[in-house]
Amino acid sequence: LSGNTRNWFLSGIPDPHRNVTGKGQACLLSVPNTGAKRNAHHSLGRFFSQSSQPLGEKVTPLLLSCAGHHFCAWNAPTIRSLHTSPSLQAAPVPLFWIIVKPAQKLLAVILGRSIRNWWKALPPNKRELLKESARQNKWKILLGVSGLGVVFVMFYFTHLEETPITGRPRLLVFGKEHFRELSQMEYEMWMEEFKNQMLPETDARFQVVERVVGHLSESNKDIPEVSALQWVIHVVDEPGVNAFVLPNGQVFVFTGLLEAVSDIHQLSFILGHEIAHAVLEHAVKKASLVHFLDFLSLIFLTMIWAICPRDSLAVVGQWIQSKLQEFMFDRPYSRTLEAEADKVGLQFAAKACVDVRASSVFWQQMELAETIQGQPKIPEWLSTHPSHENRAEHLDRLIPQALKIRESCNCPSLSGPDPRLIFRLNMQHLLESSKDRETPNPTKQDLSKPKLDFAHT
Repeated sequence: LSGNTRNWFLSGIPDPHRNVTGKGQACLLSVPNTGAKRNAHHSLGRFFSQSSQPLGEKVTPLLLSCAGHHFCAWNAPTIRSLHTSPSLQAAPVPLFWIIVKPAQKLLAVILGRSIRNWWKALPPNKRELLKESARQNKWKILLGVSGLGVVFVMFYFTHLEETPITGRPRLLVFGKEHFRELSQMEYEMWMEEFKNQMLPETDARFQVVERVVGHLSESNKDIPEVSALQWVIHVVDEPGVNAFVLPNGQVFVFTGLLEAVSDIHQLSFILGHEIAHAVLEHAVKKASLVHFLDFLSLIFLTMIWAICPRDSLAVVGQWIQSKLQEFMFDRPYSRTLEAEADKVGLQFAAKACVDVRASSVFWQQMELAETIQGQPKIPEWLSTHPSHENRAEHLDRLIPQALKIRESCNCPSLSGPDPRLIFRLNMQHLLESSKDRETPNPTKQDLSKPKLDFAHT
């Protein structure tokens, strides 16, 4: 979730069902209080109440209303099974290419180096003859290179498909069935890693995630890609602020995320974002693009090792080439996928009658938390995710459209102040409080203590 953490491209989608008994009513998500005290480090978002409550008031139990329906009881087949499927970032065919990828680069290096050594070993008169022959046949050589370029272009355009929901063209080199098979492999890997940290289904936190995912999937079941998958919930007792959904519907949520969100609306948006990754099949898109670029890079890698006069220069050239590919193609594309998932996830949340205005507040809170903790800010172009600030601004631009979607779904009107306004007021109050505590008092002031009084705020 944070800009510099793990890039979760493998997402999935839920399919539980809810009871529909009425229209235009909201249902209280009553979850027993676990009594566990929140760590101040993770509960920063609790200060900035996004539940449309006036400043200083205690947040009442959160409401989650469905699109024009009363949403209380759950007969959801939301399954939590240790034998169901998840996904990796490539499968049989993709897995084969991942395994042979180092071998491909090694062959390119050997081929390029062999060409260089062969050229160096040629007598000067033969070199001149070859150069003269190349000049005489330059049009044939140019035609051959152009033909190779046309083959790559044709391959690219013949493997374009339409992205679900957004309709954007996307490159698909691998079949979706391969990724479903690899989902099982990745699922087993995660289950093995977190086997001692899984919360039971009776835990209140598990139940909250189950109901939110079920509500999102039920509210968006008109989308075939959503209704086609069966959601499997896993809540991991980990302090990291993270969540991900595998391509086959396996949902993993860390308890650190549950501590970081302020209310059910923020959690719904975050899970909608992760579900969007699965619905839009970002795992397949990312792996396909990387494979296509890697194949092209083999040509340049061979040329680098053939042209550079020394191995040391070739190594430097290879490193420069890999970094150019990473920062010019891989990371910008990852940020594009994240922005697309934000947009579609916001639409999912809007159809579920979530207060979509809380989405941008979450990223503002994440920005504030990192600032308070003194974490270094990494430039966005170095990250696989957009910065928290840019994500919040992007969501603010999308919120008016999401509110229209929400209204078209006959959702109850949003009451109370805008949560973005509440956040700004709380921020202003924080700054004023910190200024009050900065008045010099050499006899009593303890410089080792932070100047922000969160409890007071």
